Amino acid sequence: MGKPSTEAYFTEILLCKNELNDTLNNLCRWMKDEHVDKNLVTQLDSAFIRKDPYGVVLIIAPWNYPIHLFLVPLIGAIAAGNCVIIKPSEITKNTEKLVAETLTCYLDSDCFAVVTAGVEETTKLLENKFDYIFFTGSPTVGRIIMEAAAKHLTPVTLELGGKNPCYVSDTCDVQNVARRVAWGRFFNAGQTCLAPDYLLCSLEMQEKLMPALRAAIVEFFGSNPKESPDFGRIVGDKQFRRIQALLRSGRVAIGGQTDEKERYIAPTVLADVLPSDPAMQEEVFGPILPIVVVANMDEAIDFINARPRPLAIYAFSCDCKVVNQVLERTSSGGFCGNDTLMHVTLSSLPFGGIGNSGLGKYHGKFTFDTFTHQRGCLHRNMGLETLNSVRYPPYTPQKQGLMTATLEIKRKGMCTLL
Repeated sequence: MGKPSTEAYFTEILLCKNELNDTLNNLCRWMKDEHVDKNLVTQLDSAFIRKDPYGVVLIIAPWNYPIHLFLVPLIGAIAAGNCVIIKPSEITKNTEKLVAETLTCYLDSDCFAVVTAGVEETTKLLENKFDYIFFTGSPTVGRIIMEAAAKHLTPVTLELGGKNPCYVSDTCDVQNVARRVAWGRFFNAGQTCLAPDYLLCSLEMQEKLMPALRAAIVEFFGSNPKESPDFGRIVGDKQFRRIQALLRSGRVAIGGQTDEKERYIAPTVLADVLPSDPAMQEEVFGPILPIVVVANMDEAIDFINARPRPLAIYAFSCDCKVVNQVLERTSSGGFCGNDTLMHVTLSSLPFGGIGNSGLGKYHGKFTFDTFTHQRGCLHRNMGLETLNSVRYPPYTPQKQGLMTATLEIKRKGMCTLL
C-alpha cells in the first residue's frame, strides 16, 4: 500500500497502544461486579451484574488497517476473558504472514489462534459455532457473516462502512475546511471506512473550495503527489480498476492522473457530480472526493436522510447552530463537527455504525463491553422465609396488596392536571 510511516505509526501503533493502555489502566474497575438498585423485598440480598466472557470469539479483520483492526478488538476480547480465533485479511499477505508467525510467540496457543485463509476457507470457518463474531469489512460481506452467525444464534458486531457525507456551509473558514477535508479524504490514499466520501455544498462554496483544496493538496503532497513519500497506493489491481472507473463522474477539477502499474491514483476532486453518477452509487474507498451541489442546509439534510445511514457525518460551519442542526436532524454511527476522522482518536467515544453501516460498537470500555456477557445476578438470604410468604399461593387481595407495596416502582415527580 505504500503507507506513509507517519500514518502507519499513528493508526497501527499509537492508537493500538492507546487502546491497550486505556484497558490496562481501567480493567480492574471494568470487570468488577456492578451492584444495582434493589426493591423492598430484596433489600437484605445481593443484586449485581457479573461480567462474564462469551467464550470463543472470531475476529475477521480487513486489509486497509490490517494491524489496528484486528488488534484493537483483540485487546478487548482478551480483557473480557475470551478465547479468540483471528482471521487477518488475505489481501495484505505480508501482514497476514507476520500476524500468523508472531502472535503465537506472545499468546497461549491453546486459547488464541490465527487462521490464514481465502474466501472459500473462511466460508468453511463460518460453518463452525462461535460464541461471538466480530467482523470489519463491507456491507455485502457483513450480510454473509450475519447469515452464517444466525444459524447458530451467534451475536455479532459488524463494523461496515458506507458513504459518509460532509456538509460545508457558506459560513466557514474555507482554507481550514479544505485542509481538514483533504487530510481526511486522502489519508491512507482514501482507503478508510471513516473518510468523508462526498462533499455537499452550494455552487458558490464549490468555487471557493477548489483553489483551497488544490492548495491543501500541494501543501501536503507537493506539486506531484506521485513522488511524495506521504501519499500511498491502492492495495490491489482489482481495487485500482474499480476506483479508476469512478473518475467518469462529474468533471475532474483537481488531479485525476493514474498509473495502473504502480496502482497510483492522484488525489482527485470531482466537481458538479450528480446523484446518478458512478461515484455516488458505492463507497469510493479511494483518493477521490466528489462534490455534489445543493442549494442550502435543508437540501443537504434531505439528501443525507434519503440514503442509508452512514458510519459518520461531517459538518463544517462557523455557526454552531448549523452544525447542531445537521447533528440533530440526521442519523449516523458517529458525528464530527468542523473536522474529519478525529473522533476516532477518543477511546471515550463509541465507534460503530447503524443500519447499513454496521451493528454494535467498540473502543475503550465499549470494546470490553462488546465481548462481555452482562449476567444479571441475585443472591438471596436462605432465611427470612416469612417475608416470602406473600408471593406463594393461595393468593389473596391482602397478599397482592403487600406484593405491590414491596415490588412497585413509582414514578417520581408526577403531577396532576387540574
